[in-house]
Amino acid sequence: MNSQSQEQTALLREILKWIKFAGMKEVKGVLKSVLDTDQKKIIYQLSDGENSSRWLAKAAGVSDFTVRNYWKAWARIGIVEPIRAGTGERYKRSFDLEDLGIEVPKLPTVSQEKEGPSEPAEPTEKESTGPKLEEFQQPSEGKTDA
Repeated sequence: MNSQSQEQTALLREILKWIKFAGMKEVKGVLKSVLDTDQKKIIYQLSDGENSSRWLAKAAGVSDFTVRNYWKAWARIGIVEPIRAGTGERYKRSFDLEDLGIEVPKLPTVSQEKEGPSEPAEPTEKESTGPKLEEFQQPSEGKTDA
């Protein structure tokens, strides 16, 4: 890498640092406004591109349909990004809530079962009914979500 390229790279890194800093307050405000329930915060924080909508639904005690609706709404405002998973899509959060100083409720531990990509399904349960977060167990190392 020549001297000019190194200088440009250093300058771009400096610009990126200041853009991130300048946007933090606004991003934090948007996230606090949109993620207005503990349930949404949990689903958002666990949306890492690896966890399926079914897995997240189980963790949060909501339907798969609800998780996918959140993902679609959040993608429209730019706080999650779509990730290909088999023939379907999952979403990955763009920001870590804890990094922005937003308190995240105690995250559930859910047994990780091998599943295929998220598929459309109608809601089959009310959001208020579902397993309690304490009923789940820590995912096993080495098992992956398809």
